[in-house]
Parts: sequence; C-alpha cells; structure tokens
Amino acid sequence: MIPEDRLRQIEQRYEFLEAKMAAGGGDVVALGREYTELGPVIRQITAWRALRDQMQEAQSLLADPEFRDLAEVELGELKSKLPDAEQALRVALLPKDARDARPAILEIRPGTGGEEAALFAGDLLRMYQRFAEKSGWSFQLLELQNTDLGGIKEAVARIAGEGVFARLKFESGVHRVQRVPVTEAGGRIHTSAATVAVLPEAEEVDVHIPAEDIRIDTMRSSGAGGQHVNTTDSAVRITHLPTGIIVTSSEKSQHQNRANAMAVLRARLFELEEARAASERAADRRAQVGSGDRSERIRTYNFPQGRLTDHRINLTVYNLDRIVEGELAEIVDALVADHQAALLAEMGA
Repeated sequence: MIPEDRLRQIEQRYEFLEAKMAAGGGDVVALGREYTELGPVIRQITAWRALRDQMQEAQSLLADPEFRDLAEVELGELKSKLPDAEQALRVALLPKDARDARPAILEIRPGTGGEEAALFAGDLLRMYQRFAEKSGWSFQLLELQNTDLGGIKEAVARIAGEGVFARLKFESGVHRVQRVPVTEAGGRIHTSAATVAVLPEAEEVDVHIPAEDIRIDTMRSSGAGGQHVNTTDSAVRITHLPTGIIVTSSEKSQHQNRANAMAVLRARLFELEEARAASERAADRRAQVGSGDRSERIRTYNFPQGRLTDHRINLTVYNLDRIVEGELAEIVDALVADHQAALLAEMGA
C-alpha cells in the first residue's frame, strides 16, 4: 500500500515551499532546489490520485443500467493502468541521492593493453562526449594527455546538466574491449581495458582544503588537445600534500585552470571520504559475502560481434556501433531501472 500520510506530507511541503518562494522569504536557492526536486513526485501523486478518482467514478456508474456496459469497459481500462501508476509513484518516492543533481567529473585512463587500451580510452571519451551532447548537457574537457598514435593517457572532463550524476554514476569501473587493433598485422582479436571514474562535483562546503595542504605549480601550457596554444606558463598543477593526489588543468587561462583543478581535487577528496564512510558501514557485510567489487569489468565491448554486455545486470545488446556514437541511453536507463528495483526490494515495496 502507498502511505497516504506520507503523500499528504509531501503535498503540504510542496505548498509551503511554493508560498515561501512567492513571499520571497528564506534561502531562495535552497527553497527553489527542493521545490524543483519535489515537482516530479507531486506530478506522480497527482496522476495516481486522478486515476483513482476516475476508477471510483466508473465504479459508481455500474449501478446505473444505462451506463453499466460503458462503465465496465472504462473500469477495465483504468484498472490496467493502475499497476504502472503505482510503480511510477513508488519510484518517485524512493530516497534521493543528494549527489544526483550535481555535475559530474569524468575521468578516463587506459588499463591493460598498451596502445590499444589508450585508443579504446579515447573511444570512450568520444562516446561520453556525444552522449552528453545528445542529452543536452555541457561537456568541458579539463585535461587531456594524448599518445603518439591518437590514444589518450588520461582525460578529465566536467559534465553539467539536469540529472548528470544520477545517470552517469553507474559508468564507473573497468570497461573491457575485444577487437582487432589497428596495430595488429595478423588480424588477431586482442582484449584490453580502460578505467572510467564518475565523481560528483563537490562544493566548497563539502570539502575544506586548507591552503597549507596544497602546492600549486604553474607549467608551460600545451592545451587540452595536446596542441601548443601559447607561450605563457598558464597550465596549473595542484598537489594535495596529505594524500599525494595530483590534478592538472591546461586551458589558456591560468585563473580558470586553478578553478578547474580545485574542482577536480574537491571531487576526488569528496569521493575518498564517501568511500571511507561507505566502507565502514559495509565492513560486516563484506566479511560475510566477499568484496564483490562491482568495479571489476563492468562492461565488455566486443567489436567483431557488434555486441555490448553489461555484466552487472546481464544485459547484452547488438548495436555496439550506435552505442560508441553516443546512443547510450538504453544502457543507462537499464542500469537506473535496476538500481531502482533494488531499492524497492530493500524497502519491501
């Protein structure tokens, strides 16, 4: 059963936020964010209530001989829609990850496989950039180190837009590729890998970084694409002394590079703290069931067969050519749906 008390509380909160913003009181940004987040929930509640009202109206017409046949047909149609409406409402009521609405920091690095792994890392970068464009998100390349054959040693990008982290957070892990490398003369299929990390962009209030904990160095900039862009020392490298984390940014503006590098550093430190806390919470469970590290080979891209397999949800599709061109929505939707189903199961919904 869907708890009516909870639905009323949400509706009352939504009305309170609406009135508060209209009166111009309180923290307008915080109020507006919460109001926006509740909007989809309110729409699902409204749709569910409307369906229930229509069913009651059709039920009442069953007693009228003149409208009974029509009411029976309408009631059957409405009842068939009820399970989907209830499921959509349950999903809307799931606890929200506070990080879901944040921009994401995307990091891609080659794994095992030498130059072929670097080329595959470049393919992944282009795939995510195209997916961001198709999703209406902004994609800002913060750091890119190329190899001589056109692959990448490292790529860091900032992706911003509606629901970015909510949809990309399941991309973190090891991505494996099976194909004939361009450097392979004998036509043999090789297996290599690249790692993807998707971090929520941290705000300054999330992570306090004392000035004495960082060292900032400036370097000759070579640009995000590896091309020489100017002759000034505009590139910035920031070293976080307590952890040894090093981040760089190589755009034209030294001021922007400092801001970019600090944003990436905050995201990495925020993720470290989140992982530490999660590790502590899950210590007992890991001891019982093993590590179950989901980051190990989350996905395989098999080019000879045109096949992509996501091993976490046992999903296999045969449109790899479209996926690498940025048509990633089908995979992302399936991962989000699987996560929601797991949450519903935990809640006994």
